Amino acid sequence: MKKLLRLHENDNVGLVLEEILAGETCCESDGASWQAVEPIPRLHKIAIVQIPQGAAILKYGQIIGYAIKPITTGEHVHSHNCSIGAVNKDYGFCRNAHATNLLPLSQQRSFHGFRRSNGRAGTRNYVGILTTVNCSATVAKQIAAHFASDQIMAEWPNVDGVVALTHDSGCGMQGQGEGYDTLRRTFEGYLRHPNFGSIMLVGLGCETMQINKVLHESGFNSADTVFAYNIQDTGGTRLAIEKGIAHLQSILPIANKSTREPIPASELSLAVQCGGSDALSGVSANPALGIAGDMLIENGGTVIYSETPEIYGAEHLLTQRASTPEVAENLLARVRWWENYTSKNGFELDNNPSPGNKQGGLTTILEKSLGAQAKSGSTTMKGVFLYAEPIVTKGLVFMDSPGFDPVSVTGQVASGANIICFTTGRGSAFGYKPVPSIKLASNSSLFTAMQEDIDINCGTVVDGNQTLEQCGTEIFERILSIASGEKTKSEQLGYGDTEFTPWKIGAVM
Repeated sequence: MKKLLRLHENDNVGLVLEEILAGETCCESDGASWQAVEPIPRLHKIAIVQIPQGAAILKYGQIIGYAIKPITTGEHVHSHNCSIGAVNKDYGFCRNAHATNLLPLSQQRSFHGFRRSNGRAGTRNYVGILTTVNCSATVAKQIAAHFASDQIMAEWPNVDGVVALTHDSGCGMQGQGEGYDTLRRTFEGYLRHPNFGSIMLVGLGCETMQINKVLHESGFNSADTVFAYNIQDTGGTRLAIEKGIAHLQSILPIANKSTREPIPASELSLAVQCGGSDALSGVSANPALGIAGDMLIENGGTVIYSETPEIYGAEHLLTQRASTPEVAENLLARVRWWENYTSKNGFELDNNPSPGNKQGGLTTILEKSLGAQAKSGSTTMKGVFLYAEPIVTKGLVFMDSPGFDPVSVTGQVASGANIICFTTGRGSAFGYKPVPSIKLASNSSLFTAMQEDIDINCGTVVDGNQTLEQCGTEIFERILSIASGEKTKSEQLGYGDTEFTPWKIGAVM
């Protein structure tokens, strides 16, 4: 017989761990068994009781959708017979909030990082080139290309590299309002990010996102770690490239003087993400990452949870853990903003999951969100922040963002994340300079197939070789070692140069 997982005693569906043919039997670990009446793909759901038309379908002990026709015991449950519907959510503001149990200072962990002159802590030591507008992207890329070889960078062994962060915005937009403020906050977050020993801002000169205005509004017009210039003021492309190369050659020896030193783990800010999810993401990788995040918070650190469209349907589980009613209401305000935003653009929040998610066994956004929220762990949510807004609160916080991973992580890094954990069940390919990104597989098949890309196999939990607590501890220990300089798989493969993707809000004119 083939294995089945029932994730909560109240569930009326189970998760099959292997493909099941019609007539084959699957069973739980306690011996309860069911016979499939039709083929059921791996990691998809099987009805373990009769489900009448219109009845709620339960997974994780929560509603993931409703039966759109009668479902027989042993039948495949997916988008052909399950649909999202109106769910009455119990927001229960602050009901499950509790005081954070911080470890005594003498027991708190540390890592080896870069202490900056402003007191902040970095996990990497990059020199960055940030463009204000798409028009300066070629200049930035060619400056970075000059320093791309290991032979050239060998002269500065304490510098992790020179990275050009380019994008397709900065002009054809309003010079004020929500879209402008979001992009400016993003720039500001990168200009102050502790993973940069120095950063250079390159513009064209006539764009909406004017360099001098950005520097003034962000308070960086006199910062010694920021150098800025426009191509038009320099005399054109060739001279702008030469100017940038000359500046970096003068600044790299200074950046190279930075060395790693012991820093409390309380100064780690962990961005948690999931992409290419499957039905096991909410069973293994996400809850294990949640445990690791809880451990970081016990050590005084910060966890940044994001992707607002992917908490839709599970936001009540967060409002119940909010520290104050104001924090809970702030989260719901962002959900309402998204409902309006998607409606204006002809979308619905429940259009998710993606085709890849559905192939991996996820049927509705409710199911996906319930699995995704496990990344947030179990601690109290201390604050809700706008995209790229500086995060000034320790513990678990939420930052509003789209669900598209590069856009979301861009905001998390701008908000201060200095390390990233990224879970995947289908095999997302992702890295993010200047911040190391740790990849976590939800199942052993994926880990075996993509070992060169994945850092940690959380499929061991499903295989019975680790408990969630053991896997969470493994993730926490890797967070500390990678924050201290151990290279992630994505860093070894060279990922991270093209993932900088600021969120564009508003009309492009």
